[in-house]
Order: sequence, then structure tokens, then C-alpha cells
Amino acid sequence: MGFKRFLVNKLILFFMLSTLITVAIVIIGSAFDPEAQFGYRDMLVPIEYAALCMLPTLVTYSKRELSPKALLVRKVIMLVLIEGVILFIAFTSDVIDTSRIEVVLTIAGSVLVIFVLANLFVWLKDAAEAKKLNRELEAFQKLHG
Repeated sequence: MGFKRFLVNKLILFFMLSTLITVAIVIIGSAFDPEAQFGYRDMLVPIEYAALCMLPTLVTYSKRELSPKALLVRKVIMLVLIEGVILFIAFTSDVIDTSRIEVVLTIAGSVLVIFVLANLFVWLKDAAEAKKLNRELEAFQKLHG
């Protein structure tokens, strides 16, 4: 995959992550601190988290097609790095109560769920594109076959 296509895919992933992180913050916040009040600055938090989580996704870049095993290894590394980024943010935040193990586990679990959902959505998008390309190739082969 070319670097330009890689960057476009990462931009799509960024917006997907921003949405999923927003939903996770609402769910977790409602469960652990339902009385919290937010200002306009706080609305940027999901965007900041998504941007920071995009950095570990660079480990999946390759000029050539990765083998399924190599891709899996890189995805695992990416997940570990993303978990590290988010947990680092949580433990250095004045707002997140990391003294409660259930908060930490919920945050770590939400990162895993978001990771799985984002990869599922990307796979569904890629599968739909592949299906479309196969139909177009089949039509081309019928015309020129």
C-alpha cells in the first residue's frame, strides 16, 4: 500500500476513533462520575486521545503486503502501545481516579473494545471495497474475455 493511501486510511481511522472514544468516555464517565461537569475544552479530549492513539498505528505501515502472521504481530504491538498511551494518560491525569482498580480495568477494557471495533469496521470497509473491485474485474473480463 502506498503511503498516501495509508495516510487516508489513518485519517478515516482517526475520525472513527474520535467517535468511539467519545462514546466510551460517556459510558465510563456516567458509570463512575455521573455528576461531572465539562467545559468546552473538555470536548477536545476524545480528539486528543484519538490523535495520540494514531501514533502506534504507524507500526502497521509497510510498502509491501504483510503476511497474516506479520500483520498480527504488528497489531498486537500496536494494541500494547495504545494501551500504554491511554493508561499513561489516565495515571498522569488529575481527573481520572486511578486509585480504583475498577476504573483502570474499565479503561483498559474499553481500549480493547475500541481496538476490536475499529479493526472490525476497517475490515468490513476493506471487504466491501474488495467485493466491488471483484465485481468490476468480472465485468471487465466478460467484456474483454
